[in-house]
Amino acid sequence: MENRRVVVTGVGAVSPLGLDVEQTWQAVVAGQSGVTAITAFDARRSSVRIAAEVHDFDAGSTFGRRRARHLDRVVQLALVATKEAIEASKLDVAASSERTGVVYASGIGGIKTLEDGIRTLVNRGPEWVNPYVVPMMIPNMAAGEIAMEWQLLGYNCCTVTACSASAHAIGTAFDAIRLGRADAMVCGGSEAAVTPVGIAGFAAMKALSTRNDEPERASRPFDRDRDGFVLGEAAATLVLEEREFALSRGAPVLAELVGYGATADAYHITQPHPTGDGAVRAMEAALAEAGIEAADIGYVNAHGTSTPPNDRVETVALKRVFGSAVPLVSSTKSMTGHTLGAAGALESVFAILALQNGIAPPTINLDNPDPACDLDYVAQVARTADIRYAMTNSLGFGGHNASLVFSQPPVDGETRPGAPD
Repeated sequence: MENRRVVVTGVGAVSPLGLDVEQTWQAVVAGQSGVTAITAFDARRSSVRIAAEVHDFDAGSTFGRRRARHLDRVVQLALVATKEAIEASKLDVAASSERTGVVYASGIGGIKTLEDGIRTLVNRGPEWVNPYVVPMMIPNMAAGEIAMEWQLLGYNCCTVTACSASAHAIGTAFDAIRLGRADAMVCGGSEAAVTPVGIAGFAAMKALSTRNDEPERASRPFDRDRDGFVLGEAAATLVLEEREFALSRGAPVLAELVGYGATADAYHITQPHPTGDGAVRAMEAALAEAGIEAADIGYVNAHGTSTPPNDRVETVALKRVFGSAVPLVSSTKSMTGHTLGAAGALESVFAILALQNGIAPPTINLDNPDPACDLDYVAQVARTADIRYAMTNSLGFGGHNASLVFSQPPVDGETRPGAPD
């Protein structure tokens, strides 16, 4: 096994806070909420009428009207985020196509396409169903479309592990490079589930906030008055490269990915293990792989969904890992909503930017902290901090846990603790 160092050379994002990384990051630092009344469909009959949607996104002008009709929104968002990441990395994809792969995630895939297809089947009959329904709805199509768009001929797959999906995608891409299967990987995740069934399904589970009259205050992780998460849509992409490959071409190195941990709760289909055991083991595995101590972490981007059990359990898990010295913790889902399969990648982008800028993003709407959630969650206002290592956690339905650890960009000749020789 080749244990090679892996760096991040490009990031891209489309989110409820902006159509690129810069817009999104500035809004996060400013503590802006991306939650509004639902505009994607008529939600007047729904008990939940709010979501964190991507606004001002014109697929027709971006892809052309004909191609846009053949791409579900989940793929459209993925392609735009990936274009930004690849351009930022300055990767010559033509010169390295056979050694560049894709791992791209979605928790659900093209749910709007599936809903439209079922509606057509019921109302008009099978002969009217769009022949593009299957290729547009399957979750792996973003990975396929990205490979086709940039002719990336290497390792290619899709992770579908609910809320942990894109964190697993990044971890899988990390492993592909370290094992020598690729020199560069495009990885991340996309989700576009703000649809009638998407909202109704999560609402039926009592998982969503019903604070319809105050959408911008609805997502409130770790707050005593939280009543569920807010469904969001987004896409985020990272370009990972083997360190020497990146440095040899003068790539803009943003951070180093140094640790990945993945575990299962094997406990419940939606609830986290009450002791936080799976999350603890994922964080400890990521720290061990990074070769650092828990005390080296300066910031944790928490899963922090704004659901009562998740926030309490994650707090317990953080205490078990970090003891009495838990670093700054925040949940950017307070602003982006829960973007499901895109969350791990979007929050990895935030962790990388926190490292770069020395800023811990805030947890907004934390007005009345839950007594069981008693850590420093960077309430309301972003904070400057000395962050050498940052961690991001993703805890998915089905008990899927993933933790990633990023460090500040490596310096030439630097031997990082725990790094391979």
